[in-house]
Amino acid sequence: MSDPKRQPLDDRVLAWMREGRWEQDDGRFRALALQSFSFQFEHCLPYRRFCEARGTTPSSINDWREVPAVPAGAFKEVALRSFPTELTHHTFRTSGTSGVRRGELHLDTLSLYEASLLPAIRRLLFPDLAEGQRCRIIVMTPSPAEAPDSSLSHMFGCMLEALGTKDSRFCLKPIHLLEAATEPLALCGTASAFAHLLDSATPLRLPSGSRVMETGGFKGHERTLSRDELYASIDEKLGIPESRIVNQYGMTELGSQFYDSVLREPERPRRKLAPPWVRVRVIDPHSGRDAAPGEPGIITIHDLANTGSVSAIETADLGQASEEDGFEILGREPGAEERGCSIAADVMLGT
Repeated sequence: MSDPKRQPLDDRVLAWMREGRWEQDDGRFRALALQSFSFQFEHCLPYRRFCEARGTTPSSINDWREVPAVPAGAFKEVALRSFPTELTHHTFRTSGTSGVRRGELHLDTLSLYEASLLPAIRRLLFPDLAEGQRCRIIVMTPSPAEAPDSSLSHMFGCMLEALGTKDSRFCLKPIHLLEAATEPLALCGTASAFAHLLDSATPLRLPSGSRVMETGGFKGHERTLSRDELYASIDEKLGIPESRIVNQYGMTELGSQFYDSVLREPERPRRKLAPPWVRVRVIDPHSGRDAAPGEPGIITIHDLANTGSVSAIETADLGQASEEDGFEILGREPGAEERGCSIAADVMLGT
């Protein structure tokens, strides 16, 4: 259960997530975003310092776009909780090697995280499943029991529970399961997990109607593949065409995730789509304003699922807004995370 002082806000956000509709509502988003900012400004001291250093307070703004966005790297240095420490229920940590400081997202409840992830998965990864229908899902990551601080493992665990058939499972080396498959399935994992699988697999064709969901994730691995190379290899070795491969974009620091549009809207260009309770901006680093569609900039995300932390986050990723809706990922901005982490943390810690 969330902090009782924040419960009315959480209830309003949860009600939106559970409505079953996928409709933009700018007025509703603005009201909830400003209410969330006011709460986080009052209850998260490091964030308040960060905002005050920029001359921003709840009384000084009237637009959610004016809410200061925290660089994602700051989560490695500062505990950004908007609730008392003793109410911490769960902590997710970013991936990292031994000796490298990891970012942390502290939560007093998992209810918003779980309520946010399932509508996006249903709509964008399984748009063809009827109500109550399930799909066999094979996940090439550790299970939540094996990696309790991994938000990715937790997300997959929720997916299997809500949408998976009884023979769905976590399996790091599933080649035997794939070779024996006779019904459509969803094969999910990081890009590096797919690279390892494809290196050892002899060509096969997964049953018609199958799909792949890859989450990126070559960081910390010696071998990398471009997206085109990875998708061509998936097509060659597994018989899954690019049109049925969905990339998921997510961050440990966020409560919501983003998926490619290809299964939902196969006739339209591939792009990432956001849930209605999230706004994604692409910011021109020189002007600080929204970049024009098709122009590169820094991806900044305002996620109402983050009521217990900080809702506005500046990523270290480059992207571009699509002409109509959605966005594309272009890669990492060199040095962005380190710069943002250092500058923001000094202010938040009062040094």
